[in-house]
Amino acid sequence: MEKQTSYQSWTISDEFWEEIKCYIPVYERDPQKEYKRVPGGGRKPPDMRKIVEGIFFVLRTGIQWKAAPREFGSSSNLHRYFQIFVHAGFFATIWAKGLERYDELKGIGWEWQSVDGCMTKSPLGGEAVGKNPTDRGKKRNQKKCTD
Repeated sequence: MEKQTSYQSWTISDEFWEEIKCYIPVYERDPQKEYKRVPGGGRKPPDMRKIVEGIFFVLRTGIQWKAAPREFGSSSNLHRYFQIFVHAGFFATIWAKGLERYDELKGIGWEWQSVDGCMTKSPLGGEAVGKNPTDRGKKRNQKKCTD
C-alpha cells in the first residue's frame, strides 16, 4: 500500500528547506569554558528540518509546546530551539528573505503601504464607546467606590 502524502501548512518543501537551512544558527563550543565531554561526545544533534517543522506546527496550530507530536522530537527540545532561533534572529532573517523573493517574483509596492489596527483603549473615546464590555450583562447595581 502506497503512503499518501498530504500537504500541511507546517510541512517544509525541499526547495524551501534548501533556501533556509543555511540561516539556522550553529552551536559552537565556548573556548573559555572547560567541558567534561570531548567534542562529538554525548547525544547526536536532532534533525534540524524536523525541529523547524515542529516549531512551525506549534506556531501554525497554536497548541501548547507540551502538546507537540513526538514525531518532531521532544516538546522541550522544540521550545529550546525556538528560543535559540528567536534570539539569533532566524525567523526575522527568513521573513526578510521571503519578502525579497516575493518582491522578485510578484513585486511589492514598497512606495505605498498601509497598516490599520488598534490594540489599546481609545484615549478620546469617552462616552461614545459605550459601557465596559465586562459590565454590560450584569443585572445588579454596581457600587462605586469613592475614597
